[in-house]
Amino acid sequence: MNKIIGIIPARHKSTRFPGKPLAGIRGKPMIQWTYENARKSISLDEVYVATDDLRIADVVRGFGGNVIMTSVDHQSGTDRCMEAVTKLDFTPDIIVNIQGDEPLIKAKMIDQLCDVIRPREVRLATLVQVIEDENALFDPNRVKVVLDKSGKALLFSRSTIPHNNKFPKHEWVTKHVYYKHVGIYAYRLEALKEITRLPPSKLEQMESLEQLRWLENGFDIHTGITAEVSPSVDTPEDLAKIIEIIDAAH
Repeated sequence: MNKIIGIIPARHKSTRFPGKPLAGIRGKPMIQWTYENARKSISLDEVYVATDDLRIADVVRGFGGNVIMTSVDHQSGTDRCMEAVTKLDFTPDIIVNIQGDEPLIKAKMIDQLCDVIRPREVRLATLVQVIEDENALFDPNRVKVVLDKSGKALLFSRSTIPHNNKFPKHEWVTKHVYYKHVGIYAYRLEALKEITRLPPSKLEQMESLEQLRWLENGFDIHTGITAEVSPSVDTPEDLAKIIEIIDAAH
């Protein structure tokens, strides 16, 4: 029986939105929204917040959440997850890296990702979503991904891939099924140990996408196609949109 845990990496420093995990959303900090939604997953045995900031740790403990303190030096959430695992008093089989800036994360998404990685031969997994909006297709902040016939990722890019030579750009979104990356990962423990020992790769440095390091080093990344939407918060403007969504739902 696989023991699966969720880890939410959370840091206070952010170029565009300092203190983002503690930003208030209708009476609760954003990190609490993310944590409580992740806890609704039927696949996770436990959920932890991995942080380098005592203010975040105190808030998480205040609402009854699990906290693991980690180094301030990590360059990615994956690295922070790895350190957090070393501080547990048990050994999980699978670790799910849940983005702390997605306060409306759906438990269904986490459960789907866990289903993707459950087969023993799958070591790394993530989710993708069909792009239906032309603006998203050409937005470099929306990471695109090309899949092979078995659903494994061939390439991730901020550019629009694949390039369609047969049609003008305004028709691309209707002439081919394009996918955007949903930034939630699942790792088998041994794979997590291996990828966090790898040095940064050329493609990774060009695109600022850590998953390209894994592909360049021969790791398969299996994917699941989700229809669920989980908007992320990168700026205060994004936060205002999240509040509008919550208010509309109530």
